[in-house]
Amino acid sequence: MIRKFHKENFRWDGIEPHIYKKNPGVFRDVTKQVLFDNEEDLPVQFRYFQVEKDGFSSLEHHEHMHMVIIFRGRGHAMLGHDVVEVEEGDFITIPPWQFHQFRADCGEPLGFFCMVNTKRDIPVYPSEEELAELRSHPDIAAFLKE
Repeated sequence: MIRKFHKENFRWDGIEPHIYKKNPGVFRDVTKQVLFDNEEDLPVQFRYFQVEKDGFSSLEHHEHMHMVIIFRGRGHAMLGHDVVEVEEGDFITIPPWQFHQFRADCGEPLGFFCMVNTKRDIPVYPSEEELAELRSHPDIAAFLKE
């Protein structure tokens, strides 16, 4: 099986982009394309997320691990208590229960591949107490400020 990539719109043959999540209050301008989903003996889901300029993914954590590869653009990511600049080619692992968020805050879209287990838990958003603790770190407070 092959799905041809189209650079002009960052889409693959036969794959429709979907809205990132059902609860739009936790993200801005993000779409998801599921490229591979639990086929044969490989129980993983491989997705492409496109964060449009000035958009962001949800701030969340969960029991399952992520593997992320930045495919397009530059931006910033909050990984635990660190804020890092990310760019095309960067490889990121996000361990269980680490808060994380991606932002396309460098004037261009940010696209990334993400691989997770097919069977996984549901993301958990920070409580008010957890958000206050995260914001007690100056870099994170600046990152989360809109």
